[in-house]
Amino acid sequence: MTLQRASIYAVACLATLLGLAGCDKVPGMGSKDFSYKDLPIAKASAAAGEGNSVTFKGTPLALAGPGIKVGEPLRDVQVAKGDLSLTNIADTKGNVRIISVVPSLDTTVCEQQTHYLSEKNAGLDKTISLITVSVDTPFAQNRFAKEAKIGNVTFLSDFRGGDFGKTYGLLVKDPHFLARAVMVVDKDNVVRYLQVTPELGQMPDMDSAFAAARALP
Repeated sequence: MTLQRASIYAVACLATLLGLAGCDKVPGMGSKDFSYKDLPIAKASAAAGEGNSVTFKGTPLALAGPGIKVGEPLRDVQVAKGDLSLTNIADTKGNVRIISVVPSLDTTVCEQQTHYLSEKNAGLDKTISLITVSVDTPFAQNRFAKEAKIGNVTFLSDFRGGDFGKTYGLLVKDPHFLARAVMVVDKDNVVRYLQVTPELGQMPDMDSAFAAARALP
């Protein structure tokens, strides 16, 4: 099985898994007005990195890679852009960034997290960069952005082996996908805010991330 096919298979398995818990696609995706659900919002944060875990319906899922913490610099790692070319996520240095990390865009919580980032940032998108990272292929990310009419978020893919997840301690070992998280990075590439949702079915506290980004110079 090729790497790309394996990545597609992993995402399909994740979408099926989350769908069993009511995380199927929101009806009417792509309509002008997104239909927000009353999803639980995580107030606590799990720790990233080897030796830590997140849960799915209470079942622990181990994380892989060295964990990232607030106060540490954004690390060099290659992720794929929409045209399949690779870019170093640390090369976005120079402006404040909100990096939203989701397991798969084809699930309700991930979809709503991405719409929230795009639509509920109260004008932050005019001065900072909004980034979504997932293991979905760039083709799937492009389709999602087009159907959801999201043009103010940069989508980056970790489908080539999960290097982003491994670099930041956000890779769920089995099955192979990313933990749900949101981080705020300042102009000097220092992580100033990080939340890893302890339960995959919960939304991150995006409003707190917005406030942290707004407070940065």
